[in-house]
Amino acid sequence: MPPRQGLDWERDGADWPLRQYSRFVDTPRLRWHLQYAPHSDAQAPTVLLLHGTGASTHSWRDVFPLLGVRYNVLALDFPGHAFSAVPAPSEVATLFSLPGMAAGVAQVLTQMGIVPHTIVGHSAGAAVACMLSLDGHVQPQRIVSLNGALLPLDGLAGQLFSPMAKLLAKAPFVPELFSWQAGQPAVLQRLLDGTGSRLDAQGRALYQKLIAQPAHSAGALAMMAHWDLHTFWRRLPALETPLTLIAGEQDLIVPPSVSERAAASLKRQPPPPVNRLPGLGHLAHEERPDTLARCILRAVD
Repeated sequence: MPPRQGLDWERDGADWPLRQYSRFVDTPRLRWHLQYAPHSDAQAPTVLLLHGTGASTHSWRDVFPLLGVRYNVLALDFPGHAFSAVPAPSEVATLFSLPGMAAGVAQVLTQMGIVPHTIVGHSAGAAVACMLSLDGHVQPQRIVSLNGALLPLDGLAGQLFSPMAKLLAKAPFVPELFSWQAGQPAVLQRLLDGTGSRLDAQGRALYQKLIAQPAHSAGALAMMAHWDLHTFWRRLPALETPLTLIAGEQDLIVPPSVSERAAASLKRQPPPPVNRLPGLGHLAHEERPDTLARCILRAVD
């Protein structure tokens, strides 16, 4: 089976949110799509935004400009997601591992000469943010975890999830089949309903464009298949970077209890409080970008 190609920038990116800030950066292993808006004040700090599994820079489309009023803002697409390149088969296991993904993001930062003041991670992006600090790539002043996927799944689900994801990621035509099925409006709506969030028409259309692309679906599967959250969970208590935890109370994917357990695990005392957002789900930053921007601004300040 020939390598899957990602979204085409000239075709699929013609109306991409915040396209004016988009650029492509080549690192030794990958070509990354990112969006960067430097502030007019040369002394302004930089906020780095990391999306979750199966998402892209689009998920920050309304938060990004609100932060840009006061800070430099950088967002990027993870490997195999949206417009970032699909890794070569020999690089998949490395680039899609949690340490490998953090190292890849660090290469982008080095290439751009950027040292982020604050890293904001949504869902799996929060784990990447923590790993960037734990592995010594960067030492931000603060990490903001939004519905952070910081714990392995419990019980039988945890025992089956990673092996099943590995099997599906390797199986021929599975991403194509998933993209075809999930691309149906009714199926997509059920998937979004499963997040506990309600998106507007633009948000639904953007996710439909993403998941209808087999390369993007393959990237999400590979990310789930190659992560070792058990090892990450054992290392998380050693995190020294101050951590702000934000959790949507209606999150059906990563419930607020995950953030509470993560807070309690940290050696830094007292444990950070969990900022709960009533009525918001896993995609809280897309539902209420103004609320999330205020939370992030308070954390940065």
